[in-house]
Amino acid sequence: MNEQPTTLVLGATGSIGYAVTANLLARQLPVTILVRDRAKAEALFQNQPTLTIIEGDAQDAALLNRTSVGKDFIFHGINYPYNKWFGNMDTVTRKVIDAAQQTRATIIFPGNVYSFGHAREPIREDSHPNPCTRKGRLRVEIEAMLEQAARAGQCRVLNVRLPDFWGPNVLNEGMKPIFDSALTGNALPWIVNADSPHQLVYTKDAAEITVRLFLRAWDSRLQPADKPYDVWNYGGTTVSSMRAWFGQISEQAGTPAKVQVYSRFMISVLGVFIPVLREVKEMLYLYENTILLDDQKVRTLFPDFQPTPMKEALTDTLTWYARHSNADFQYANLGN
Repeated sequence: MNEQPTTLVLGATGSIGYAVTANLLARQLPVTILVRDRAKAEALFQNQPTLTIIEGDAQDAALLNRTSVGKDFIFHGINYPYNKWFGNMDTVTRKVIDAAQQTRATIIFPGNVYSFGHAREPIREDSHPNPCTRKGRLRVEIEAMLEQAARAGQCRVLNVRLPDFWGPNVLNEGMKPIFDSALTGNALPWIVNADSPHQLVYTKDAAEITVRLFLRAWDSRLQPADKPYDVWNYGGTTVSSMRAWFGQISEQAGTPAKVQVYSRFMISVLGVFIPVLREVKEMLYLYENTILLDDQKVRTLFPDFQPTPMKEALTDTLTWYARHSNADFQYANLGN
């Protein structure tokens, strides 16, 4: 039995996978990452003595199985663009389960709110799924697949549900344009509604909660009462509105506070030419409504946990974007 938990991170160069990998490495824990682009991974994680990088695709079942041998945890941070979800998210999850089954490893799965549709009340860990979109139904199927595997004794699963990500290396088409625009003085873009409360999670905080949960699982691994499938919510921060949050970002960047809201009509028009935006159309309810995760359970478990102060988190994120872009950004206010 390993003296320290060994972890395989899938999706380590993506939003949440990057933050989880960085957190584990900061604790000097052994981490293996399976990535399609070694050069990108080496640039993100420089001079890390406890890191092993393996180049390849998690859809390669034989490679994934070999890489998973001896690992206590598999962090399933793989994601695909919306237009490539079907036929990829489900198949790779099955392969992750098969890989974990070899040694009954624990799969850490970053869940989201898609399974719950137009939730009128805060979503609890035991809330009943009620998806209203194709992608929501796929998420329900994936979580059911994980739960069935765990209850059948193939593996164990920690499902950590999270809201929208933001932070260093969050490069999705929802967040990247916001921070790029703040640094260049352009209008910060959002979809449909910028004036209602919205829940967001800073990825460093999400990673801290996630790693605490799987270290807790490691410490209790010999106790038969452990749940084979366990769900935890972490909601991060609920901002009063995206417009107000954008004002904070612009102030920290030292650029004018400008907001560009794209209407349903504009998304429909752009979707004719851009496949990802065509898939965004069915998800617009997430922007028109306030969907919240109830995370009292995890906050009670870790009463000492304090989220990163907003000003510090914004400074770190803007600095990261400025350093990792070819643009000639002006960011005189950063760090003040």
